[in-house]
Amino acid sequence: MDNELLKELKDVSILCVEDDDGIRQTIVSTLKYYFDDVYEAKDGNEAYELYEYYKPKIVLSDIQMKDCDGVELVKRIRKNDSETMIIMLTAYSNEEYLMELINLNINHYILKPLNLKKLNIALEKYLNKTMKPIVLCNDLILDIQKRELIYKNNEIIPLRKREKDFLELLYEKRSSILKYEEIEFQLWNDKEMTTHALKSFIKELRHKIPVNVIKNIPQEGYTLQQ
Repeated sequence: MDNELLKELKDVSILCVEDDDGIRQTIVSTLKYYFDDVYEAKDGNEAYELYEYYKPKIVLSDIQMKDCDGVELVKRIRKNDSETMIIMLTAYSNEEYLMELINLNINHYILKPLNLKKLNIALEKYLNKTMKPIVLCNDLILDIQKRELIYKNNEIIPLRKREKDFLELLYEKRSSILKYEEIEFQLWNDKEMTTHALKSFIKELRHKIPVNVIKNIPQEGYTLQQ
């Protein structure tokens, strides 16, 4: 994987779920080469708690675990979330079994043992998925890779990283509400987000965008106005 792709992954968070301590430590150690934010869990129950709190972009999970296996974890995540990338580690090569996993809307599976080549293929698939331009509305496209907005196919509007991240989150939450708490956690990097800071940020971003795609939900957060 080239350096540009590695840079893109640094800002992505990943959750590793594996009940064997030794195997999990080895995988986590490898993942830290790619990602700054790596979370780990020993079973599906612990994983789901971490998922709800941290909202990682990628979940890499084993299937067979004693307390809440990988299949049950996927079902719980997919109940309200179709965006998070889920990569399953499996020792099974049975086609029928793998079809069951795919029907649960996982994005990729890796046959054990995990190695760098298999991991790179999965991560490149994630990057290809996330780097596609996002249509915010008919006249406005968000190019994540170039970090810019394209208005009516010709006007280019450069974005700061936080602006790009906010619009990406807004799109991911387009069928619900992007809560104030999640904005603070995802965009303010463990710093306190004051009401004034958030209002100023939104005001500047709205001023920059030619069409109004940011709808305020009083006392709750924001949603995408298409």
